Amino acid sequence: MPLDEIDRGLIHALHLDGRAPFSRIAEVLGVSTQTVARRYRRLSAEAGLRVVGLPDPHRAGRAQWLVRLTATPHSAQDLAHALARRSDTSWVKLASGGTEIIAVVHTPASGADGRSLLLHDIPRTAGITAVSAHYLLHTYLGGPTAWRGRVNVLDARQRRQLAPPERQNADATSVPGATPTDDDQALLAALQRDGRAGQAELAAATGWSPTTVARRLTALRATGALFFDVECDVALFGATTQALLWMTVAPARLEQVATALARHDELAFVAATTGRTNVVAHALCPDPAALHHYLTHRLGGQRAIHALETAPVLRTVKAAGPLVRPPRRTS
Repeated sequence: MPLDEIDRGLIHALHLDGRAPFSRIAEVLGVSTQTVARRYRRLSAEAGLRVVGLPDPHRAGRAQWLVRLTATPHSAQDLAHALARRSDTSWVKLASGGTEIIAVVHTPASGADGRSLLLHDIPRTAGITAVSAHYLLHTYLGGPTAWRGRVNVLDARQRRQLAPPERQNADATSVPGATPTDDDQALLAALQRDGRAGQAELAAATGWSPTTVARRLTALRATGALFFDVECDVALFGATTQALLWMTVAPARLEQVATALARHDELAFVAATTGRTNVVAHALCPDPAALHHYLTHRLGGQRAIHALETAPVLRTVKAAGPLVRPPRRTS
């Protein structure tokens, strides 16, 4: 389905404020509220558009591991779908001809509880021939920072009109209520399923009053402990070729290189990791020729990158939020 300026403007608006009322988005786009609501429903049904609320991992006491699994061809899809159904995974992808599975695994930042997937489940799963786990040390691009290929529609004035409430200037760790607690788990789970769930729905999920829900949402968002991401088929924006890039960078130049990569329009994610490679990025390009040009010209100019491995992404089985229905199988 082709996207017009209204579709693109709506998606850009949701990146700015995932819970912005349709009426406010309509005013900024210069269309009716009914038009925005209708476009949102169509994009949700046909393009997988969804807003998901996500806790900041650091403030929620969570660690993130980027896990690479090499599997036999007949078992890779089943393993990818099994990983996607777990509550402690996100961004499950099939790559490298369909024999590699890449996933983000969320674990407690300290202690052994909840690490069964890394320490027990994966090594004992039949069909896996190789495993590597890379701790995500720092994210330079991704999370609340959207891929620029989807946020290049609205002008500066429109962006100001849609900007969510300003975050507090104080260090978030010193602000009361900045860190999610066990009491917030029902709220966070509901927002992960649907970041645009109404106050009444969130009240029902938490057992709180709508006023308490609104107050808690405001506190978590103001400090950055909660942010909203937008899921949508990137192919609709012309990104039909995707690849994960695993780079080895001189440690003294890592910060400089990763910061520079985070400004590249071709990248949607850049992070520093542990492991044999220490920088990973997710490239989105119009076609293989564009990916080749990016690798040889833009990355080729970064002399501090000593080695580069490219893993083409065939399909995203699970994005940031939990599955809302079993993923469609392909032969």
